[in-house]
Amino acid sequence: MVDEALARSFEVIGADYDRYRPGFPADAADLLIPERVDTALDLGAGTGKFTRLLLDRAETVIAVEPSEAMLDVLRANLPAVSARAGNAEAIPCPATSVDVVTVAQAFHWFDREPACAEIARVLRPGGILGLLWNHSDPECAWDRAAHRIAHPAVAEQDGTSASAVEELPGFAFVRRAEIRTVETITRADYLSRWGTVSTFLVASDDRRAQMRSSIESVLDADPTTRGQETLDLPVVTDVFVYARV
Repeated sequence: MVDEALARSFEVIGADYDRYRPGFPADAADLLIPERVDTALDLGAGTGKFTRLLLDRAETVIAVEPSEAMLDVLRANLPAVSARAGNAEAIPCPATSVDVVTVAQAFHWFDREPACAEIARVLRPGGILGLLWNHSDPECAWDRAAHRIAHPAVAEQDGTSASAVEELPGFAFVRRAEIRTVETITRADYLSRWGTVSTFLVASDDRRAQMRSSIESVLDADPTTRGQETLDLPVVTDVFVYARV
């Protein structure tokens, strides 16, 4: 069940999300769209972190996002994109009008049954649904420790892509791919990034300060990050491909 408070927490941020959240590897877009298509829809597009990768892969790119704060950033950064206010359960697009729907870092916030029905409605027969998540590398001890502080309820699981291989109504599972990259990020930006996750956004000021302090302690204790102003952060991007049936 979707936690509405956590899901709605992103409605109040835009610029910070765009500044501190990571982008996505171009290889992920190539996997989903190996050949140029007519129309691609990025659903739950946020500030356009993945949307920008669609511009060279589709004649028309549509972005749908419920947060006006995030849409403001997307529109400013990507004026060529048709940015529309809306959500996954009521997509503002005609039936059978798009070739590919992408959902980056957002599918776990959707009400799955009605969202799948809506995605199937707007996709053309045989159209592709791509689900993507960035998450921490399980071999990176310091980032996993920070993750446990920020998301204690899910412990070692992200609570996102782990459930994506389940059957989706109206879709056939095609494949899963895992793309590994290393991001160079400053310590300050790494700490600020945690401030854009849902658990930080809904926390009290005291709780937020406590979590940030605990993550700083992790960085100070790990020999690979202690005293470092620039960090090499391994990132795993999971890509799930489905076809409309």
